[in-house]
Amino acid sequence: MTNNTTNNVTSNSDSDTPLELSISQGHEIVSRVRDEVKKAMVGQDDVVDQTLVALMAGGHVLIEGVPGLGKTLLVRALASAFTGKFSRIQFTPDLMPSDITGHSIYNMNSQTFKVRKGPVFTNLLLADEINRAPAKTQAALLEVMQENQVTIDGRAFEVGKPFMVLATQNPIEQEGTYPLPEAELDRFMMKLYIQFPSEEDEVAIVNSQTSASQAKGDYLDCVSSITSPEEVRAIQRLVYHVTADNEVLDYAVRITRATREWPGIARGAGPRGSINLIQAAKAFALLNNRDFVTPSDIKEVALPVLRHRLLLHVDMEIEGVSIDRILSELLDDISAPRQ
Repeated sequence: MTNNTTNNVTSNSDSDTPLELSISQGHEIVSRVRDEVKKAMVGQDDVVDQTLVALMAGGHVLIEGVPGLGKTLLVRALASAFTGKFSRIQFTPDLMPSDITGHSIYNMNSQTFKVRKGPVFTNLLLADEINRAPAKTQAALLEVMQENQVTIDGRAFEVGKPFMVLATQNPIEQEGTYPLPEAELDRFMMKLYIQFPSEEDEVAIVNSQTSASQAKGDYLDCVSSITSPEEVRAIQRLVYHVTADNEVLDYAVRITRATREWPGIARGAGPRGSINLIQAAKAFALLNNRDFVTPSDIKEVALPVLRHRLLLHVDMEIEGVSIDRILSELLDDISAPRQ
């Protein structure tokens, strides 16, 4: 296979004449979006790429890091590069499920109930500090993350397309946080960690925010709108046309199944892990202007796709062994097909 395919994708899922893109066209659009987001997110190139992979693959992202590292900024920068709708929900202990999905209100004049849709009816939804709300409120996102619809008083309402939840959370050990339910964690395609920037990047960040000659007032002032909902939907359809041969599919499944038997892992990933591995790897290949998946693509996305689906044995946690370390050992042990 080559990386210069010109086959266009057609679909009747959205309209009679959906937008068609080639692999090279999709790659060009995503590359421009990446460049715009990186103007705001200095020193977090891997996190930016992984977020775009999830967007292309039609998945949701959970972003974890201590306060002040730019979790919210990343989502806002992506929204600035996108002409679709953007909503933000600040999760707090007193947030109610209806504050997310919406509710019915009674109109005295017409003597009928009218549905008032919540902020979930959007394209990009920022669920800020999602683990500061109790499990009942967090669970309000379960239906929409899986089925792209919300049920209000027995009626189903579709949300926008594309639809992506980008949730941020502080580390669980921080005061006033609640762990996310397993069912909700599994609905996130990826869990990303935002780390402290390097010294060089931190100097650049501080300088841009404090220098009179370079300050732009807001990090997002430098981010331009690049793509539209129609283009994103076309790219998501395009991802399905990236090829993963049987050996690559088998490799992804072997990795996922190994997590269920690996020493130190109390609970492994389910079939959704295998599906998300392939879908994310296809998007990663497109990000690199290829129409086929390699074993290296599977390895590149394996940690963010699988880390939140696993539970370590208690003795591993006591010893301070991380899930990423266990996963890295597993990936090193499982033989990959020859590229």
